[in-house]
Amino acid sequence: MIEKTDSAASSAHSQGSDLHTASVTSRIDLAVHGAAGRMGRQLLAAIAERDDARLVGAADAPGQPSIGLDSSVLSGGHASGVKITDNAQSLIHEAGVIIDFTAPAVSLALLDATQGSQTRVVIGTTGFTREQLSRLKVHAQSRPMVFAANYSVGVTVTLSLLQQCATALGDDYDVEIIEAHHRHKVDAPSGTAIKMGEVVAQALGRDLSDCAVYGREGITGERDRKTIGFETIRAGDIIGDHTVLFAGNGERIEVTHKAIDRMSFARGAVRAAIWLALQPAGLYDMTHVLGLRS
Repeated sequence: MIEKTDSAASSAHSQGSDLHTASVTSRIDLAVHGAAGRMGRQLLAAIAERDDARLVGAADAPGQPSIGLDSSVLSGGHASGVKITDNAQSLIHEAGVIIDFTAPAVSLALLDATQGSQTRVVIGTTGFTREQLSRLKVHAQSRPMVFAANYSVGVTVTLSLLQQCATALGDDYDVEIIEAHHRHKVDAPSGTAIKMGEVVAQALGRDLSDCAVYGREGITGERDRKTIGFETIRAGDIIGDHTVLFAGNGERIEVTHKAIDRMSFARGAVRAAIWLALQPAGLYDMTHVLGLRS
């Protein structure tokens, strides 16, 4: 829901044709699903930074030690008055937009539980199978939803640069994608790396499912010029590094994004949630949120 906190400073008549001088401030009611996770904690903190949004609900899995705590215990901020619940469905009655960073099965269960409620949802979960993605897209037919492999504003701009590079360089350049994440990440390659591969493949007129090569070992033979290679690193506390290498004869281009702080993802997801509050039903990603495409 959207709460109006200030009224227009003066009538439209007194302002002539310039309606933009009216001073109207609104706050979007947000909830976080998966609040005790790495990203959940960052999301709680990111919402607290905003003047145009407020936290009204937070949920985590039943049995977690976070249940019943004030959300500030997880975010490190001031007391919010919002207690962590194990009843995700209760978020429907509290929030206009739910931000979900959990696991594929958990995200889909949330979508099933909120079906028919028109509750807007921002999905940051990765690792979906094709069948699970199909189910997610069906849900987006009846309500607004943002789904992105990565909510960093920088990554979104990087994807736009990759599309331009691939279109200009064409098939004369080999493409390799190298990604690194912390030891706790359970899916590989990362959702961001896959998205990068999809963007490049589409620009080159290829189907990633047909041309992707995931790692190499042994006698592999000469490289097929139309493949897109993926290499995965899992080590330490690396938040997220992605490099796309375009290698031609005599030169190469490397497009790299490095995440230094998870707050960049959280801030992007909150920005997406605020944007989504005013959108019609449909499936969106961060390029829509940033106005990079209609």
